[in-house]
Amino acid sequence: MNIDIIPCLNDNYSYLIHDEQSNTVVIVDPSEFAPCDKIISKKYKKLNYILNTHHHHDHVGGNAELKKKYNAQIFGFESDDKRIPGIDKLLKDNQEFKVGKLNFITIFIPGHTIGHVAYYLKKEQVVFSGDTLFSMGCGRVFEGTYEQMLNSLKKLKNLPENTKVYCGHEYTHDNLKFCLKFNPNNNALKKKREIIEAKIKHGKPTLPSTIGDEIQMNIFLRYDDPDVKEALNLKKASDLEIFTKLRDLKDNF
Repeated sequence: MNIDIIPCLNDNYSYLIHDEQSNTVVIVDPSEFAPCDKIISKKYKKLNYILNTHHHHDHVGGNAELKKKYNAQIFGFESDDKRIPGIDKLLKDNQEFKVGKLNFITIFIPGHTIGHVAYYLKKEQVVFSGDTLFSMGCGRVFEGTYEQMLNSLKKLKNLPENTKVYCGHEYTHDNLKFCLKFNPNNNALKKKREIIEAKIKHGKPTLPSTIGDEIQMNIFLRYDDPDVKEALNLKKASDLEIFTKLRDLKDNF
């Protein structure tokens, strides 16, 4: 399996997956037609499937034109059937489905939107997390509740630690600054800063991350860390209270 990272819009990423065994081509969250089509037409000249994590335009903006040009099938969560352009197949939570030789599992992770899903490849140890889990961050809570978002992050946190995380945006550097502010004694974060800054300097994506790295460094997965609680002056607060406070602070960071 090969994954191409396609920069789109200002800071979005779309992901082009080629299953070499079956010569099946899949794209996750095509933000816009032109940059996605450029690499599809250059490398493969075909597109079989489009997988959408949620309905926001910066994740589905290329759907219609790609479907028209390549006759690709569009997959998305069942509750987004009226909101994802051109959707063909409605998926349920924890549904396994096959694309070529790749076995995907749908993970329902509401919070950012009420119909948000991740796509997990267990054998290949890869998850496409959309706008729920970012590298060292998480998405804003637009349609769901803070509790839903926290529970969704816990689902992803429970995946095997070597799982590679491909998320929807290049937010890593700003997220790193926020994590360091409220988790200042985290040595892993300090070491990671040099790696991230070098990648950005050379114009390279900071992704993929891994679940293990996120557990170590992503403050939104470290709601039970005494260092974080002390920084927030909320030593006896619940996981949900800590997460809510962090999300509100990040919204204004």
